[in-house]
Amino acid sequence: MERLQKVIAESGIASRRKAEQLIIAGKVKVNGTTVTELGIKVSNKDRIEVNNKPIGKEQKEYYILNKPRGVVTTTKDEHHRKTVVDLIPTKARIYPVGRLDYDTTGVLLLTNDGEFANILMHPNDKVEKVYMAKLNGIIKGEQINKLKEGVELDGQIVKASRVKLKKVNEKTNTCMVQITIHEGKNHQVKKMFESVGFLVDKLKREKVAFFDLKDLQSGEFRQLTPKEVAKVYALEQKTSK
Repeated sequence: MERLQKVIAESGIASRRKAEQLIIAGKVKVNGTTVTELGIKVSNKDRIEVNNKPIGKEQKEYYILNKPRGVVTTTKDEHHRKTVVDLIPTKARIYPVGRLDYDTTGVLLLTNDGEFANILMHPNDKVEKVYMAKLNGIIKGEQINKLKEGVELDGQIVKASRVKLKKVNEKTNTCMVQITIHEGKNHQVKKMFESVGFLVDKLKREKVAFFDLKDLQSGEFRQLTPKEVAKVYALEQKTSK
C-alpha cells in the first residue's frame, strides 16, 4: 500500500506536490469514486484516474541537459517555441525539474519521476543551486554582504549562501559573480541582483546539488546513472533526519 499522491507522481503525470493539488481539487478518482483527502493509501489493484484518464506505471527516466539560450523550460509552449523536452528524444512523459528562464543556460534535470523531482525542488540546505551571472556594473562588498544577509522578494526574505566576485572588466563596466542559493523561486537570481542595483546580462546555472555540466556542450544531454539517482533519494533521507 502506498499513498495516493506518491502513486500519481510515480506514474509520471506530475510531481507529488502537484498530485496533492489535483487530489484536493477533486480531479482524482479511485475505483470510480472521487477522492479529495490526502493520505489515502492504494494498492496496485486499485484503478486510479486523473482528469478521468486512468494512470499507468511508466519506466522511470532521468536526464541532465545543458539548456541552451532561447529554449523554454516547459513541456508545451502556446507560442510554438522550442522546449527543453523537444531536445531529448524519448517517448516517456518527462518534464523539467524546476525552471530556467528563456535566456538562462546551464544545468537542467528532466524526469518522469515525481518523487525525484520533488526532492530536488524542495528548498533545503542539501540542494544547492550555483549560478554564474554577468552583471551590468561592478558589485561591491557591501552589496555582496546584503545578498548574504537577505533581501526581500515578493514579501519573503531570501539569502545567498555564497557570493563570489570572480572577474571584473573595468572597460565594459561588467563583472562575473558566482552565487549559490537553496530556493528556486521564479526569476530569483535576477531579482536578487536587481534588489541591490544590478541588471543581469547573462545567467548560467553551473550546478544543482552534485550535478554539473562536465563535458556537456550547449543543447547536449545524458541519462543519469542509477548511482546518481540513488544519491538524490539519499538527500531526502538526510533531510528528514
